[in-house]
Amino acid sequence: MEKFPLTAGGYAKLDSELKVLKTERRPAVIRAIAEARAHGDLSENAEYHAAREEQSHIEGRVKELESVLSLADVIDVAALSGTIKFGATVDLADEDTDEEKTFQIVGQHEADIEKGLLNMQSPLARSLIGKEEGDSVEVRTPGGVRSYEILAVKFI
Repeated sequence: MEKFPLTAGGYAKLDSELKVLKTERRPAVIRAIAEARAHGDLSENAEYHAAREEQSHIEGRVKELESVLSLADVIDVAALSGTIKFGATVDLADEDTDEEKTFQIVGQHEADIEKGLLNMQSPLARSLIGKEEGDSVEVRTPGGVRSYEILAVKFI
């Protein structure tokens, strides 16, 4: 099976989520199902059906997290250096608006653009990989072509 690259922080976050699902959310939904069953007729019991649906979501996420964590290739970002690659934190300036942004290039399972965690498969990340501080890159986006200047590259 294919390994998934994860930063140490990303691995810890997913592992923490898995522990919460197994030790808190799963037991809570089991209690909710038992309580809803005690109310009698299950065919018209909305609480029961909602709890069963939540249980299904929890079990699906547990399986997904267990799979990802078992196939994780944890990368020590602090040991890396050089050109932009997985794990790099990159400061960019939009060449049209001068707006500055900071992204860390991460794997798909820990990506969260709102938190500045950029999926390494995204068009922006793919255009940055192999570049270094001072370079300019052009990225094709659904909104058109954007140009960025790389202000800094850090491995932290």
